[in-house]
Amino acid sequence: MKKKLLFFSCLIVTFCFGQNPKNGKPLPIIDMHLHCDPVASMLFGGMPDRLPSPLKDMGAWDQRDSAVKYFRDISNVGNSLPAAISDDDLRNKTFAILEKYNVYGVTSGSADLLAQWVKLSPKRIIPGVGDLETLSPDRMKKEIQENKLKVFSELTYQYAGITLSDSSLEPFLKIAEDYDIPVGVHVGPGPPGVAYIFAPNYRARLHSALTVEEALLHHPKLRVFLQHAGWPMIDDLIAVLFTHPQVYVDLAVVCNDLPVEEFHSYLKRIIDAGFEKRVMFGSDQMIWPDAIVKGIEAIQHVPFLTEEQKRDILFNNAARFLRLTDEQIKSMY
Repeated sequence: MKKKLLFFSCLIVTFCFGQNPKNGKPLPIIDMHLHCDPVASMLFGGMPDRLPSPLKDMGAWDQRDSAVKYFRDISNVGNSLPAAISDDDLRNKTFAILEKYNVYGVTSGSADLLAQWVKLSPKRIIPGVGDLETLSPDRMKKEIQENKLKVFSELTYQYAGITLSDSSLEPFLKIAEDYDIPVGVHVGPGPPGVAYIFAPNYRARLHSALTVEEALLHHPKLRVFLQHAGWPMIDDLIAVLFTHPQVYVDLAVVCNDLPVEEFHSYLKRIIDAGFEKRVMFGSDQMIWPDAIVKGIEAIQHVPFLTEEQKRDILFNNAARFLRLTDEQIKSMY
């Protein structure tokens, strides 16, 4: 009897810590916000060689120094995560984490690297957009038809001062709607001080989820998720989630880069408002592979979430949003 109770107790503990009690394999996780960007170009473009996880002190920018130095100074703290040292190092470390934690990632970035990653790990890498700057409607349609584009993400037009509702994006959204391709759009924070680093048209007001409304109404069949959950404009986000019940969000940056108290406060507003079934995990891993792990741990350690809510955020909600079949889901366990 004692042996049976001990076995049953171990089974419960194993399940709660994210393992399948039938085979000991980690329960699957879907990362809706993964990147494969060249390490050298990201560092040269102003990204820090260490990622704060989380940020603890935003400090103030002394304009006698560059905004890049400000960003790197606030990132270089004791709890920061090191960048990969090369593209091969990035790939190898990312793949090792995906395997260890049983993660499947919606991935965007360099077209060449994305093609390489998909070829090496077709099961775990769900292809998003490669080289958004050069994308045309014709090329988008071709990539969808060739099964090279499964999620139209990440759309980073916010950095150029353009919202999802801008008329210039109409051809792309029509294709996504016609082919039933999910759309992931950056609505929320970039690097601190980004308008002074590499994106002079970036504006704080475009953090608002309200910027997607016209696109949603013009394309009612479009599946859209707001990356970074429109932080910090929580009231705007809740208004959009209430008015447009098809919209989901991911927690990239919010969960692993912001101060813990701010992450908890923001997520609690979303949960308390009744939208727990539309929240998805995202790491926004670019050149810091451990960001995936830190993001997962951040979700697992939220004190007010039940185990069911954690599983919804880490997997179930994304599986529903992506419309994975029962067979696809079964293969992930």
